[in-house]
Amino acid sequence: MLTIEALKEWGANTDEGVARCVNSVDFYLSLVGRVVDDKGFEELKTALEANDLDAAFQAAHGLKGILGNLSLTPVYDKVVEITELLRSRTEMDYSEMLASILEDQQKLKDMMNN
Repeated sequence: MLTIEALKEWGANTDEGVARCVNSVDFYLSLVGRVVDDKGFEELKTALEANDLDAAFQAAHGLKGILGNLSLTPVYDKVVEITELLRSRTEMDYSEMLASILEDQQKLKDMMNN
């Protein structure tokens, strides 16, 4: 079961995230539970694999907003970095950055199932 304590231990700024959710821990946790399956993660992966920087930017930018609003800092910081590189259409190998983002997505999923 996903808990505030587990998210804090991971590095999320849960105080800030809960405050954005009208101070409702239950509402916050329900939103975090939904973000782990957000289609943006798969869209980012697919776009990067196809070297479609425009689509990858759109996916990353969407994730950045969602993750930022929930203050999921560990993955948010990585998504900010990749978003800015994609915004400037930087040609590079994004595989390590993508793998790290997807690892964080999996960590969130694992927290939900423990």
